[in-house]
Amino acid sequence: MTEAPHRSEYGPVLGVTVPQANTTVEPEMQALLGAHHTLLTARMVCQSADSRERLLRYLDTLGATAAQFDVAPLQALGFACTGSSYLVGAADEAERLAALTTARGYPVLSAAQSILQALHALGARRIALLSPYPSWLSEAGLAYWKAAGLTVTAKANLPSELLDTRNIYKLTTPAVQSLLAALDTTGCDAVLMSGTGMPSLRTMAEHRLRMPVVSSNLCLAWAMQCAVHPDRSASALLSEMLAPTADWRRSL
Repeated sequence: MTEAPHRSEYGPVLGVTVPQANTTVEPEMQALLGAHHTLLTARMVCQSADSRERLLRYLDTLGATAAQFDVAPLQALGFACTGSSYLVGAADEAERLAALTTARGYPVLSAAQSILQALHALGARRIALLSPYPSWLSEAGLAYWKAAGLTVTAKANLPSELLDTRNIYKLTTPAVQSLLAALDTTGCDAVLMSGTGMPSLRTMAEHRLRMPVVSSNLCLAWAMQCAVHPDRSASALLSEMLAPTADWRRSL
């Protein structure tokens, strides 16, 4: 008889790989996943001072980063770095993650893929984009979304002099709220706050826009829960996470 796989006493075990200096993913993912999931994280490390090289290296070494979890009974793994996905493109990203899914034996999901799935579930094809990146990465993100068939109606991003992508970690909620307030949301179906290092939960909790507002971390947390709870409706789960009564709002 086949032995049942070990499971945590604290709910399904979900892993997340986090850029080395990112201080936002863990607290936001823990709030979004709640007390009924066990969250484990591993740091993606690259010593290069060049932002582009760091982002590409995170994806190139994702297999080695995932190996840090050893025999932990992960049921899904989230790659929490949208910038890497933007640089390689959706097709290359999907091929790499599919290979790693096969190698590791559990779903390996990216924040960027999760965003696309969430927007599809919302029926959103026209998005306003809050993209707190230097211009070269913001343009790569814009190309990624357009290649996926989305129309970007407006975008807001950081001043061009902030060339290092690590500057996203300096953002505070008031700064993010100011960026959102300056974003033209006319004619869009949803607002996307892209960037796992950008604090987003309080801004999403307090916005007064008529359309849904989603973030990289919320979409990744949703997709990972869908992967480990296939009996639940993905659309219903997303609606719950976006609702004013969502559990994560109380943790703020």
